[in-house]
Amino acid sequence: MKNIILSLFILSAFLSCKKQLQADLIIINSKTYTVNSSFEIAESFAIKDGKFIAVGSSEELQNIYKAKQVIDAKGNPIYPGFIDGHCHFYGLGLTQQKVDLVGTKSIEDVLQKLVTFQKEKNSSFITGRGWDQNDWEITEFPTKKKLDTLFPKTPVAITRVDGHAMLVNQAAINLASISLESQVDGGEFIKKDGKLTGVLIDNAMNFIKTPLPSKKEQIQALKDAQKICFDLGLTTVDDAGLDKEVIELIDSLQNSGDLKMRIYAMISNNKKNLDYYLNKGIVKTDRLHVRSVKVYADGALGSRGAALKDEYADKKGHFGAFVNSFDHLQKLAQRIAHSDYQMNTHAIGDSANYVMLKTYHEALINKNDRRWRIEHAQLVDLKDFDLFKKVLPSIQPTHATSDMYWAEDRVGEKRIQGAYAYNDLLNQYGKVALGTDFPVEKVNPFYTFYAAAIRKDLKGYPESGFQMNNALSRENTLKGMTIWNAYGNFEENEKGSIEIGKVADFIILDQDIMKIDGSKIPSTKVISTYINGEKVK
Repeated sequence: MKNIILSLFILSAFLSCKKQLQADLIIINSKTYTVNSSFEIAESFAIKDGKFIAVGSSEELQNIYKAKQVIDAKGNPIYPGFIDGHCHFYGLGLTQQKVDLVGTKSIEDVLQKLVTFQKEKNSSFITGRGWDQNDWEITEFPTKKKLDTLFPKTPVAITRVDGHAMLVNQAAINLASISLESQVDGGEFIKKDGKLTGVLIDNAMNFIKTPLPSKKEQIQALKDAQKICFDLGLTTVDDAGLDKEVIELIDSLQNSGDLKMRIYAMISNNKKNLDYYLNKGIVKTDRLHVRSVKVYADGALGSRGAALKDEYADKKGHFGAFVNSFDHLQKLAQRIAHSDYQMNTHAIGDSANYVMLKTYHEALINKNDRRWRIEHAQLVDLKDFDLFKKVLPSIQPTHATSDMYWAEDRVGEKRIQGAYAYNDLLNQYGKVALGTDFPVEKVNPFYTFYAAAIRKDLKGYPESGFQMNNALSRENTLKGMTIWNAYGNFEENEKGSIEIGKVADFIILDQDIMKIDGSKIPSTKVISTYINGEKVK
């Protein structure tokens, strides 16, 4: 605080005989966590033309500035606008138009939701997302048997919560021309007793062609996702995998003022996107930033698609799979390294993490400050952690508290020590980018904060926290949701903290997540959300 007060004292002395300066907005009587380099706390700040122009005490700022609007925060805590470092913003919006299967407790629960949806919508192709067999009493993959009985003619394709497995019925199988002889690299058609079960893993899901949303549905999806995110204090989202057409729609809606959310767009790894964007170069506007490629190395741990060095502890002879070949990944890394783009790779298993870290190191020889990221870094061999010294870990804390019930069953007692090891990763790189992976997990950033620092589920389990040696401090968690995420997006000089010259993105909360009892963090509510000094919630 002394640096803030000193600068204001000098300015105040200089202006003592001058007229008050004009601001658009002044916030007073707050507890503002600036998240500047000294992690100072301020009482007040002033905004003009969408940027912070002063930070300090309420008395000093009101002496120096006058404003069209002055807001008394009444002691409430204020933070920089939260940044979700890895999510699926557009995907979240689309799920609002599908069957929501998150939280279902059995296949019967799933079927009931599908029946209810179909009675209301009478869809020609039923889609949904969110089921997780690990939450059911019977934790084996379901089969299509009951789907075939309920929907003999209507195709059904419902995606697992992690997006790496899909359950389809026979009508969808027929439409996709899948048979017992069908083969796929980087995926699997699950069979039982010589028959297709209807469960498709990773690249096998590409055989299913669900109807594309109309432009009207796309626009509504983006608006729906924005409202959800603003209500929860998110002001920037990193959308992990978008195609050119959606990015251009986002840009159009931002230019028209219909979409105010700031979006860091990772382009999906396909030829059309790569040829266009790598040749075009970085795209940067006030609210849209396109400069990274989202790549998949492997699948998910929950569906046993994560690529492991040794076999799964609960499935002998099974190692998961890479969804892209080594040759493709290495050539892709070299191509991206010769552009201005960042490579952000989904890597869950210890084998996938090792291969991608080594690939990064080879591609980035003599290239500085590229900030290439490993997305998830979920399971890392203990001897490979030092490979993260030059690679930014982009991690999602609620994955730990969602997976902790069964993760050790998948990988065993020894390997679990290198799983969800957020503090160990932080100690290597010096920063971590924090996100949710929504809609795989809940959007709520306070759940992220709670999972990172407290390491319990919403019922307070386990009592002592999950692998607390890898919990993050509250200060580091807040940095990971603000300034370190801005750094991961090459935007630390324009956002991520409440400092003079940065965009005025901030949130007012009803309780101080830095100080309250840990059990109260998930119940935190956002009073107001501001972008460019404009109230959007």
